[in-house]
Amino acid sequence: MTPLRQRYLQDLQLRNYSPKTQEVYVECVSLFARHFGKSPEALGPDHIRIYQLFLAHEKKASWSRFNQTVCALRFLYRHTLHRDWVIQHIPFPRKESRLPQVLSLEEVSRFLQAIPPLKYRVLLTTLYATGLRASEALHLQVGDIDSRRKTIRVRQGKGHKDRYIMLSPKLLVLLRRYWKAFHPATWLFFGASLDRPLSIECLQKAVQRARQASGLTKRITAHTLRHSFATHLLESGTNIRIIQVLLGHNSLRTTARYTHVTTAALASTLSPLDSLPPARPD
Repeated sequence: MTPLRQRYLQDLQLRNYSPKTQEVYVECVSLFARHFGKSPEALGPDHIRIYQLFLAHEKKASWSRFNQTVCALRFLYRHTLHRDWVIQHIPFPRKESRLPQVLSLEEVSRFLQAIPPLKYRVLLTTLYATGLRASEALHLQVGDIDSRRKTIRVRQGKGHKDRYIMLSPKLLVLLRRYWKAFHPATWLFFGASLDRPLSIECLQKAVQRARQASGLTKRITAHTLRHSFATHLLESGTNIRIIQVLLGHNSLRTTARYTHVTTAALASTLSPLDSLPPARPD
């Protein structure tokens, strides 16, 4: 490991960035340096601009990847290399506005019923019943389930914040059945051994097997269940501020995007055409 990479990692750790973010940032900086065959210390604003154009036009990088690269380089030049030109010369791209994919209630039911193994059925049902991120669900511990208070504790979710969410009575019944069958020790959804949580790869494979078995043609990921959870709550009349807290969003603007995908309000809204007086007979 080069001294610069070691110092960069230390700076990320000092600011309490998650291990996953550290890994992504280091990879982005490494690819940037490799593109020019030089250390980032020898590169400047013009190189960053050229690399951004390369990502956008040749690599066709997604907005997410482009944004990660910008964040990684901003951190490197601002905090590790202390270059005072960084703020002016690393612009953020405009994010594409796309509505999240959402399943209907009937589609969620078909999807969950198509999962034969109890372990994965309980895991995916938990994702929909709670709106948890995949990483949050996989890191649930047995002690986080409070059946008396009907709550679930989410430890160190995004932004390193704890929060509590509701525990559905139906989910509690399913969790009790799961516990009797598997007797998890620490991690609620353990992997190959009891002392390690299930991997994200195993979860993703389970989602795709369930999608194929259900016959649904929509693109479905674990996050689709989170989107569906939020949208269905909004359609049932739940206050958007409560949904924000349940999802662990810092900004209400992030939660508000679900108002664009609710169909209940759209279906009950009359078009101006329906208010026109009857047409005269020909």
